[in-house]
Amino acid sequence: LEGVLGLVGGVADLGIVKSGLQPQVQVRPRRELLGRFGLTMADVQGFVSTALGGRAVGLHWEGERSFDVVLRLPNDARDSVERLGNLRIPTSSGALVPLSSLATITVGYGRAAINRENGQRYVGIRMNVRGRDLGSFVDEARRVVEAKVSQKPGLTLVWGGEFESKERAMARLKLVVPVALVITFGLLFAVFQSVPLATLVLVHVPFALIGGALGLWAFDMPVSIAAAVGFIALVGQAALNGVLVLSAIVERRQQGMPIDEAIVVGASDRLRAVLMTATLAALGLLPAAFSKAMGAEMQRPMAVVIVGGTLSAALLTLLVLPASYRLAHRWLEGGGASPEAPPAGHDHGVEPPAVA
Repeated sequence: LEGVLGLVGGVADLGIVKSGLQPQVQVRPRRELLGRFGLTMADVQGFVSTALGGRAVGLHWEGERSFDVVLRLPNDARDSVERLGNLRIPTSSGALVPLSSLATITVGYGRAAINRENGQRYVGIRMNVRGRDLGSFVDEARRVVEAKVSQKPGLTLVWGGEFESKERAMARLKLVVPVALVITFGLLFAVFQSVPLATLVLVHVPFALIGGALGLWAFDMPVSIAAAVGFIALVGQAALNGVLVLSAIVERRQQGMPIDEAIVVGASDRLRAVLMTATLAALGLLPAAFSKAMGAEMQRPMAVVIVGGTLSAALLTLLVLPASYRLAHRWLEGGGASPEAPPAGHDHGVEPPAVA
């Protein structure tokens, strides 16, 4: 499996997670001899465990503190293989049999730790990914492994680490994003008291995502969890810009201005506020977007997305949103966006005819 993963592009620092070796006294009971003396594997294991590692047989109290009373052989009785082999194990008949007559005792090397997860042993293969995003790497690695590695019964292949954390976060985002959009729509409806106007602002939110996507492309960054959080933040920023511009246009229409004049005046009045909001957000996160410090790989994608998204949202809100209102103003105002229609003859800047 390690060799197959090495064929996938972008893999780096590939290796098997191994625990270190340490010297061990290895006692291997001989089953045929145990049965002859009426002993079991558990009898020998319990005896050796108590002799070498000790066993708690009681408690010793000093005031309110308690300490285990441990039964264990003294060091001079277990400091060599020969002395350990001379230890005598009591049998069911009361006889004492040397441990060396029941088991093979050697000094060898074994693993310092056995890795387990969820009650199952596992062997980990560690790797880093360089020059490509994690999602596409894992997709390609899965295809290569399925094609070239035959999985034996009882073995399970799990892709964990940072990829597993990313998958869990993405699953949560699938719930968070719709909830954020619903809450945003509810707030927009509370502001305008109009479903068409709230819908118009919400459908222009993706224009903010264009700048964020271009920012990731310009910095050659993949779509990560931090970038996804930045996109969610842009939803609120784009909605705020839309509320500023659209509320000014609706207010001018309520005052009786012609549609074209209301759009120009309303957008012009909100130009400074929209640009200041976008500029402050962009300048505030610009150092994080270009940071190379430790831990910057987590904050840079979010900063790049927000900087690019706020700039594109500001420009497109001032241009596209008024144009969309101009194209759909009859439907929007007919849906109750404008409480009073402009006086007759004022629409489109046409003066009412004179009456003789």
